[in-house]
Amino acid sequence: MKKLAAAVERDNKLLAAADVIDLPLVVIAGPTASGKTELAIRIAKKFNGEVISADSRAIYRGLDIGTAKPTSEEQQGIPHWGIDMVDPGERFTSANFKVYAQQKISEIRSRGHLPIIAGGTGLYIDSVLYDFKFTACSNNLDERRKLENKSLEQLIYHCEKNNIKLPKNIKNRRHIINAILRRGEDPLKNDKIIANTILVGITTDRDILRSRIEERAKSIVSNTTINEAIRAAEKWGWYNEAMTGNVYPLIKQYLDGTINEIELERKLCVLDWRLAKRQLTWLRRNKDIKWFSIDEAWTYIVNNLDKSS
Repeated sequence: MKKLAAAVERDNKLLAAADVIDLPLVVIAGPTASGKTELAIRIAKKFNGEVISADSRAIYRGLDIGTAKPTSEEQQGIPHWGIDMVDPGERFTSANFKVYAQQKISEIRSRGHLPIIAGGTGLYIDSVLYDFKFTACSNNLDERRKLENKSLEQLIYHCEKNNIKLPKNIKNRRHIINAILRRGEDPLKNDKIIANTILVGITTDRDILRSRIEERAKSIVSNTTINEAIRAAEKWGWYNEAMTGNVYPLIKQYLDGTINEIELERKLCVLDWRLAKRQLTWLRRNKDIKWFSIDEAWTYIVNNLDKSS
């Protein structure tokens, strides 16, 4: 009887493990201020999930309000991953994100919880969805340091001289350096998304999106954000790459007296609107994304999760 009981217990554990592995991966993509984080939290609360942020700005410690990270209150007790991972200036690539996200997905499933990726950084999301295979040379730190000392014009000339395909944004030094390190080749990827995935994109009316961006800009123009920027600059410098790509250069202009508070708010709106358009441009190239409003996406995800349970 003891042997039989042990065998039954073993089989039950194996079945439980199989159920854990079969938990789908939910991916919610969308531009900044589209409401994807709120939807992810709502799904997580209903289906016992954990959220992995796919936002290349949220990875930096000490840069919180200016990068629109969800606050502890906004997270509503739901475990969040992919936030506060590295100091500004530390290197963190889409290849790093892929490895990190895959590890977290496995850990979340092992706890019997639902993994949910939510974010607007298209390359982060695609690296997981299509199981990108990154070339080893892209992580060559010595060569990267040499390239980082070159001017934008020198980097472009290097690409033209060596027949390396330039990225779409030829004003972004980091993108050009990455293209050089990859020898102009894109990461290898599968043709189809990984199995057992529910993938949605969030569409938002332009006026509503603009309104949300304006509200965010008003909340950013505060002493709290200004003080955060000053502390970060004292620690890492205003020209740290993590700070040059966010709201912080505008805050520096405000502190230097170059622009006033009204101009700061207006420029923050323009910055976020341009970010939203870039994110949408990338995400809309993905033919596997099903686009919905927030309410439609909720219904679609819930129906699919109910079917898989």
